[in-house]
Amino acid sequence: MRIVHCSDVHITDDYFALPLHRLGWRRWIALAELTVGGRARRYAGAPHALAAIARAAEGHAADHFILSGDLTAYALDSEFRGAREALGPLAGDPRRCTIIPGNHDVYTPGSHQKGRFARHFGHLLESDLPQYRREGAFPLVRLVGDELAVVGLLSARVPPTPGLSFGVIGEAQLAGLEALLKDPRLDGRAVLIVVHHAPLTRKGVADRWHHGLRDAEALLRLLPGPRFAVLHGHIHQRYHHPATAERPHLFGAGSSTEAGHEGYWLIDVAHGQVVGGQPLAPSL
Repeated sequence: MRIVHCSDVHITDDYFALPLHRLGWRRWIALAELTVGGRARRYAGAPHALAAIARAAEGHAADHFILSGDLTAYALDSEFRGAREALGPLAGDPRRCTIIPGNHDVYTPGSHQKGRFARHFGHLLESDLPQYRREGAFPLVRLVGDELAVVGLLSARVPPTPGLSFGVIGEAQLAGLEALLKDPRLDGRAVLIVVHHAPLTRKGVADRWHHGLRDAEALLRLLPGPRFAVLHGHIHQRYHHPATAERPHLFGAGSSTEAGHEGYWLIDVAHGQVVGGQPLAPSL
């Protein structure tokens, strides 16, 4: 089986064409990141790049497409619409596609309270094993063929203030995951855990306290060996830590649409194991 994994696509609206009073103070602060920080320039081609990755998934005849969060720059409805349009028919079929929110998709309390992610991608939050849900739609489970289970977890929380972008899965979801992994319907299947925040950095260490996944150790303890992989984003670097006897494969997709760094993972599963992956670039 073949899985395409991308992340942090950051579809970005033209913030200077929008009424400032509707953006809110958090996005006012973000305007500095868009301009002085260069984010708007780096992601100007994001819709085109995301559409190219979706086409690549079709070209690979991928069994499943995974996007591990940060569809948007700052959680505007227009940005969610842009992501949905770029993905095309792929995003309409839960059997072929799993997408979870990242911290940029819940950037403001209003975006979270109004359920903007679910408004555009809620059809992808249905679970094949809903009895294991512990926090809203999560953990969500997708059984793919006879050899694979994809499990989505929520780590993205509304930040108390811009600049704090750590993630937390929480005891409830972890308990749901632990129970799920004992279900006989997962026997013989490789298990891909999709979470936005990175359990480990490219150097193989915990991320900074204000940016990392706070309960990474608790997650990794549940997932020993090459049957398991954690697919994440958040850190804008593409890397793979192979599985050990104690922990799973870790695939960081980086930022799949950032200008000059466009790319995704093509991950291979065989005989109920994750056997490797290739970092590839889309044809733009």
